[in-house]
Amino acid sequence: MPRTKGGVVHGRKRKRVLKEAAGFTGGPGTIYRVALEFTLKAGKYAYRDRRQKKRHFRSLWISRLNAALRQRGIAYNRFIPAAVLAGITLNRKMLSELAIGDPTTFDAIVEKVRPHLVTTK
Repeated sequence: MPRTKGGVVHGRKRKRVLKEAAGFTGGPGTIYRVALEFTLKAGKYAYRDRRQKKRHFRSLWISRLNAALRQRGIAYNRFIPAAVLAGITLNRKMLSELAIGDPTTFDAIVEKVRPHLVTTK
């Protein structure tokens, strides 16, 4: 059986890979073989990091919330269980947004939670 070179199909594949690699500097952006490796690796990173992004944002919200709470004399790890007892159903994202954007409302929430705080010695 004679060898086939792919022709149009192979050209389309090359074009797709090189278009995906546009923006990569040097060889990875212009050489097909290198671009193929780099785009596969980039795809793996993109897939992984779409999941990690959720973790990173949650830790950011927790850090912001902890900083805002410490200014008000409460630790984050004591505030969250007390907020559940107080019936506050806002998530960490909304609480951190309130702490930054609307401190008066956040202060009201903190005062509502304060009676439910468990003191540790």
